[in-house]
Amino acid sequence: MENKHIKWSGNLQEEAVTLLKSGGKTIVCPTKVGYIIATMDRVGLERKFSAKNRKLNKPGVVLVGSLEQLDELAEMTPEIKKIYEKCWEEDVLLGCILPWKASGKQYIPADGSSELMSDTRGTSCFVIKFGVPGEQIAAKLWTDQQSLLFASSANPSGKGNRGVVAGIGEQIEHEVDLIIDGDDYVKSIQPDKTVDTRYEQGVMISFVDAHGQLVPEQGNQRSVEPAPVLIRKGLDLERIMFHLSEGYHSWNYRHGEYY
Repeated sequence: MENKHIKWSGNLQEEAVTLLKSGGKTIVCPTKVGYIIATMDRVGLERKFSAKNRKLNKPGVVLVGSLEQLDELAEMTPEIKKIYEKCWEEDVLLGCILPWKASGKQYIPADGSSELMSDTRGTSCFVIKFGVPGEQIAAKLWTDQQSLLFASSANPSGKGNRGVVAGIGEQIEHEVDLIIDGDDYVKSIQPDKTVDTRYEQGVMISFVDAHGQLVPEQGNQRSVEPAPVLIRKGLDLERIMFHLSEGYHSWNYRHGEYY
């Protein structure tokens, strides 16, 4: 593609879907909190890690286009499902560390992708309501051929992109195949914030123990361990903490613990 920069149209970017389906491709896409690199296979994942100079020890991020897709892929308790449902209804960005269902693993490309989109415990971060441009692409790929969309932030590891496409850095710009410019969309999510006060990431909650097993259901019990751990603060933090408090008597706030 001669000119890899396109403006988000407000609708599904069909060229992004077509490109990803062709295999081994990576795109940059706007979200509610900035830009991400997205891909759907092993070659694309390798290119993503190379472009970011990123370590391989972090859990992979799976962008989910529907609650039905989430239920197909991830192990969840009824309590976890309820939090996802609340956030879906309220259009709240949420990412949770969860194990894969045995049946869900069939959707992971059989090309070695699993080694690069999950951590050593076999868990991944399943993200919903991350932003309309990417949600449209993830939903289309799943609807068309039950393909997955993997992602991480579009910036050199440890550095932010400031919510502007110009902030993704020269290396990423050079290495990806398509860049969807949506600065106005990103800005619209936190219109009262500046580049210094805006959230540059979404909230992440771990619902697994040290071995990657789901934390137990709590019901009305108190002081249950292991419990959910909020490991990264971000956009809609207060709303998500409210839902955690409604669903669990016991949970921990440990920002940055996983990393």
